[in-house]
Amino acid sequence: MKEITCNIHIHSTFSDGSGTYNSISKAAVQAGLDVIILTDHNVWVKGYEGYYLHNGKQVLVLTGEEVHDQGRDPQKNHLLVLGAESEVATNAYDPQKLIDTVQSRGGICFLAHPDEMDLKLVHETDISWVNWEVSGYNGFELWNHMSEFKTRSRNIAQVLENVFSPQRYAVGPLQATLDRWDTLLASGKKLNVIGGSDSHMLRYQLGNYTRWIFPYEFHFSCINNHLILSESLNGDLAHDKSLIYTALRQGTSFVGYDLPAPTKGFTFTANDDDRIAGMGDSLKFSKGVILQAKLPGFARIRLVHNGKAIYQSDGMNRLSYPAQEPGAYRLEAYKEFLGRDRGWIFSNPIYLV
Repeated sequence: MKEITCNIHIHSTFSDGSGTYNSISKAAVQAGLDVIILTDHNVWVKGYEGYYLHNGKQVLVLTGEEVHDQGRDPQKNHLLVLGAESEVATNAYDPQKLIDTVQSRGGICFLAHPDEMDLKLVHETDISWVNWEVSGYNGFELWNHMSEFKTRSRNIAQVLENVFSPQRYAVGPLQATLDRWDTLLASGKKLNVIGGSDSHMLRYQLGNYTRWIFPYEFHFSCINNHLILSESLNGDLAHDKSLIYTALRQGTSFVGYDLPAPTKGFTFTANDDDRIAGMGDSLKFSKGVILQAKLPGFARIRLVHNGKAIYQSDGMNRLSYPAQEPGAYRLEAYKEFLGRDRGWIFSNPIYLV
């Protein structure tokens, strides 16, 4: 098994971002990422996928799309589409038809920033997901970095602090999104989550003063997806895309906030006498199943079963816990950073059936 680091939900000059594919890939190399997936608004950009080389290091750049109905007022229901290999934005007017189209074309889709707040101070609206009767999506964005900026910036002082000290504002996924995920898991659904940068690199101007805020390099050092692949990337685009999208489809991944401390090396498994199951996997339940986790540092750990915390402990880097009943098990880890307890690791579930 091979772990790689992937940043998802990035905007370029093909929509409302300020970076080109080349400049964004350079920022990704500087951040030490293996893969980035660009998702411009309502446009599937062709001809830019591949490995980009900078200063002797390379990063794989893939292209997805963030689709929404531009005619809807107010704006809602943004869908991250990966691997559809064709334009699907013509179906944006009907969220269920859009999801069905993505799946029929072999793609994957995640509901973007399903819960968020508006930020009227800078004329940003709430663009959460509202059509919850839809089905067939693979999961949703558990933690969106730019949505959290809106949530943590409720007055002008907070806006300025978070703009000029952005390393301070990220605390963790919105509780409403965690609760929604747990409710769906407890109902028997299998849903994967991802973390999203939603990075644009924005221009801030006040009179003659101009500053580029939230640069790509910053976002790439924060909320990432750590994918556990069945084999290593080998430089062949088709081969490597298949590995990456399979991991995202199956949920063999975790969301890591890499700014406080690197999350690489985290593992979460369920073990019985015959088999080891990882994140996204299913395993037949028996009294002999042991849930095990290994963290790359000490943290506060929460083990969650069907939405309820069944084990919590401070200052641990390992966990061994005997499963008591079937269901979806996931793990959260929290770490102190800049004087505050912050989300650090959020695993995808293991399903005991």
